[in-house]
Amino acid sequence: MFNAEDEYPAQALHIDGTNITCEGGVFLRSTSASVMTGLVYTFCLVLIGSLITALLLAFTSLRESTLPYFTYTINVISLLVGGFITGRRCGAKGWYYGGLTGGAYFLLVLLVGFLGFDVSMKLTTLFYLIGAFVIAAAGGVIGVNSAARR
Repeated sequence: MFNAEDEYPAQALHIDGTNITCEGGVFLRSTSASVMTGLVYTFCLVLIGSLITALLLAFTSLRESTLPYFTYTINVISLLVGGFITGRRCGAKGWYYGGLTGGAYFLLVLLVGFLGFDVSMKLTTLFYLIGAFVIAAAGGVIGVNSAARR
């Protein structure tokens, strides 16, 4: 069993929900909550971007052939922002936690595609996973670096 008094005898830890503070002023946040927050931001941005794209397709002269460009752009921006939020909230290891956000996003999208639309797994699926990890990890690195300057 972990005992904060044994590990940090001069500093008492105070746990408040997902936040951990100590008397020395160190502030930590639960990484799982940070990754989930980044994931929620990612999905919200994807939904908003999809709604805007649908409205543009319905009420302008845009053709459906441009849809893949919109889809990739929306996903890249959403993964960058989700990784950024995760990295900023974690404060350390932005590439790792941002990448986890990208990987979790990919797995959820893959699960929906596999179960809901009977999409099979191909070699390109692995490239999408790597891309989601790298893009969200880059956002996480930027988020950690922006958090350090606060």
